[in-house]
Amino acid sequence: MPATPSTARAINDRLALRLLQQEGPLTAGQLKQLTGLSRPTVADLVERLTASGLIAVVGEAGEQRRGPNAKLYGIVADRAYLAALDVRTEGVSVVVSDLVGRVLAEASVPIDGDTGTGPAVEQAVALVERVAKEAGVDQLHTLGIGAPGLIDPATGELRDSSGLPEWHRRLVAALQERLPDARVIVENETNLAALAEQRDGAARDRDTFVLLWLGHGTGAAVVLEGTLRRGASGGTGEIGFLPVPGTAGLPSATDCEGGFHSLAGSAAIARLAGEHGVVGSAGGGEPVAAALVRDAVAAVSSGVSDAAPFLDALADRLTVGVASVVAVLDPGCVVLGGEVGQAGGDVLAGRVEQRLRRMSPLATEVRAGVLGGGAVLRGALLTARDRAQDELFAPPDRP
Repeated sequence: MPATPSTARAINDRLALRLLQQEGPLTAGQLKQLTGLSRPTVADLVERLTASGLIAVVGEAGEQRRGPNAKLYGIVADRAYLAALDVRTEGVSVVVSDLVGRVLAEASVPIDGDTGTGPAVEQAVALVERVAKEAGVDQLHTLGIGAPGLIDPATGELRDSSGLPEWHRRLVAALQERLPDARVIVENETNLAALAEQRDGAARDRDTFVLLWLGHGTGAAVVLEGTLRRGASGGTGEIGFLPVPGTAGLPSATDCEGGFHSLAGSAAIARLAGEHGVVGSAGGGEPVAAALVRDAVAAVSSGVSDAAPFLDALADRLTVGVASVVAVLDPGCVVLGGEVGQAGGDVLAGRVEQRLRRMSPLATEVRAGVLGGGAVLRGALLTARDRAQDELFAPPDRP
């Protein structure tokens, strides 16, 4: 059935708004060229979007030519404000931005493992309120939260997982209570990292890939044909539980020790480095494995070969997990993400790819993530922005 006039207007409006989000301010002529719409249709949509307060004149184009300058239209950035949270076992980081994603304020707070659930929740909520105040924001429209653990696909809530602090689950309810007018979205941290690497990082040219998260712990995110796959219980990518050779035992339903985590978690990598005489320390909450890998890569890149055996042994370990994923999914591309993946760069990724070629008949490119640990916060912000824009850019009569 052909689209009704109101549906066609809504489609055209969304198209124009997405272009303004992606390209920045544009003239009516540029919108006409990019959308392929007629001049009268573009004029009508510009008038509608301006009247609704979604776009405004933000400048002029064509200062170098004679005659009147063309008006530049841009999204009204202060129409809504967003917050993103990266919730870790040892603390939380918060960013507040406007509707176009410009960061207005950010901060982090460590939360000690001995802190009680109530005080830990209060510290995290107070941080959100403080960062919003520093950004000059009275009302947050949408909050995107990245956290470790399983997200229930039916409810969208963080499931109770052994080994994770109780304050993680309590935090979501506390934020909804303290910020009743805000929309709160929770997503697994590795899934958010994959979204960020696809939008702004190492997987921008890929609609099918797997991100292997290498930070304090391990995880994976699966993107197939542009869609993030979560699985029946929200557990797609729980690669830390993958039984692999080279460990002292097998994982259990409540403990990933003995699984891939025992080979590729930060503590395991640190022990491997020690066995090869590679030592170092990390700062600022960074996994110690990231500092060790970064130093080893720098040494090898400068011609010092002493660290090469450590990187070779680490690549051997990582390839076991990567090969398992490739054999099942055949993604064509695996991104080594997280702080350790970023620290290893092309040196580590290249080693893993070489070994993978010998183990698997499936052609697979291995890339280093470029966003590191910041990918979670970036992904949470992108998710919050998408949700807010979906609501604000929707037709007024949409249910």
